[in-house]
Amino acid sequence: MVTIETSRLVLRRWRESDVPVMAEVHADPEVMRWIGDRRVLTPELSRAAIERWERAWEAEGFGLFAVELRETGQLAGFTGLAVPLFLPEVLPAVEIGWRLGRSFWGRGIATEAATAALRFGFEDCGLERIVSIAQIGNTASERVMAKLGLRVERETTVPGNGNAVRVHELTRARYLARES
Repeated sequence: MVTIETSRLVLRRWRESDVPVMAEVHADPEVMRWIGDRRVLTPELSRAAIERWERAWEAEGFGLFAVELRETGQLAGFTGLAVPLFLPEVLPAVEIGWRLGRSFWGRGIATEAATAALRFGFEDCGLERIVSIAQIGNTASERVMAKLGLRVERETTVPGNGNAVRVHELTRARYLARES
């Protein structure tokens, strides 16, 4: 079981007690504004998503971490790595992403959590390239991507829903050059 600690956060695998909290996050239209087809998720769909995320850990050796605040143990949302099957033109690829409850926005939590997940991807998993995909207009996520060192690689459209997106990338070589 992979657990990563940062100064303020614990990145860990999922627990049953996380399901209702993530269901609340997924029920917020503002959180889901830039996700897929922008629909909120039911509690059942949130549970199914967490179960999928856990299966991905077993299949891939990486996945989406639950992000909790060290000080309180409160679940903020997730960050981590996933294969972006929704955008076949970038495959093979691994995507870094994050989703936090609205009360956690603007506090640097996404950047802190994703920095740790990026390190895990390059240093522990040995990935050669990590991408991040944002719907055009999602400037908050693109700011996090820039802070992580990802650069715009292309603009394209998601086949399943027609969303215009920007694909950002960071190679292992550029990551290592930044770290040294």
